Amino acid sequence: MNALLKKLEGDKVIWFVTIILSLLSILVVYSASGSLAYKYAGGNTEKYLMRHMTLVGLGIAATYVCHKIDYKYYSKISRFALLLSVPLLLFAWKFGTELNSATRWISIPFIDFTFQPSDLAKVALITNMASMLWKRQRSIKEFQKAIIPLLLWAGVICGLIGLSDISTAALLFCTAMLILFMGRVPVKYLVMLVIIGVLAGGFAYTFGQRAATAGSRLKAFLDTSEVPYQAQQSYIAIAGGGVTGKGVGQSTQRNFLPHSYSDFIFAIVIEEYGLIGAGVLIVLYLVLLYRGVHIVAYSQEAFGGILAAGLIFSIVLQAFVHMGVVTGLLPLTGLPLPMLSMGGTSLMFTGMTMGIILSVSRGSKKGVNRPISGKNQFRREQAT
Repeated sequence: MNALLKKLEGDKVIWFVTIILSLLSILVVYSASGSLAYKYAGGNTEKYLMRHMTLVGLGIAATYVCHKIDYKYYSKISRFALLLSVPLLLFAWKFGTELNSATRWISIPFIDFTFQPSDLAKVALITNMASMLWKRQRSIKEFQKAIIPLLLWAGVICGLIGLSDISTAALLFCTAMLILFMGRVPVKYLVMLVIIGVLAGGFAYTFGQRAATAGSRLKAFLDTSEVPYQAQQSYIAIAGGGVTGKGVGQSTQRNFLPHSYSDFIFAIVIEEYGLIGAGVLIVLYLVLLYRGVHIVAYSQEAFGGILAAGLIFSIVLQAFVHMGVVTGLLPLTGLPLPMLSMGGTSLMFTGMTMGIILSVSRGSKKGVNRPISGKNQFRREQAT
């Protein structure tokens, strides 16, 4: 055990939360995918269990590999990944696999997996924005060269993602705003990003596939006289769970709740584990956020701090939006619960994201063991 712990470098608390969420994911998905197995696999629930366990294992392996790589290396490849994501997003929009009137996925030949280009685009954009702001921190003369392309890239990527997935594009845009704020970008450029975001949103709404769906969901959310079917089944699951839940594998709403294994998995968590289980899950995500802020405070370079903040915020924000949708606080979306919902290669990209965060943490632990203020960090990087 000690030998294993030594190989897991970086923040041990983040490692612990990642492993706990992965194990809980296997339990919940195994239960929630029962109706899916009955419909498509003749009742063979082990088929989806083995598939999900494989993906969870690959996600943890991706975390381990990425956390061993120096996080500065990701700055070098982020632009290439960003350029690659553009044609992939366009290909998925026009020729991808269709599900729920949207083509967000690219099927991988010969294997039963799908690839969602928006997962790559999210990590690439956040990493590239952190890298460009890092260069601006090191030399103020680089600001004009970096900030304009940065704003344009944010608009282009969010607009392309919004063609088939408006909710993911909106969350990524919020993350981009946070990154600029942490990079001490002047307010006038934040306003410029908002304008670019409005233009990107108008582009996605005009040419995208989900404009009508997004509009109807927002209208249904504002209209309290009628509750959509998905929301009704989610509320029944939450009410049935009570405080302690029905018990592991005892969900009944998994047979009625659409996409209970992904878009509404938090409802199954409450039904089987009760409000106590939901509270534990919320605490785990809050711990991730806290440890992410801790990494930012102790990061030895601006790039590491901004990168870790952007990535951890994107994961935690998506988690709480998912929970808000399930509990009726937000309009319906198709967002999975990070590290818990069943998915394709999205689990691997989430694992890669956690690995990059741990890589920043690993680099921070090699430096001095005290927090670095923004002013001192800027001065030190100017001197290097």
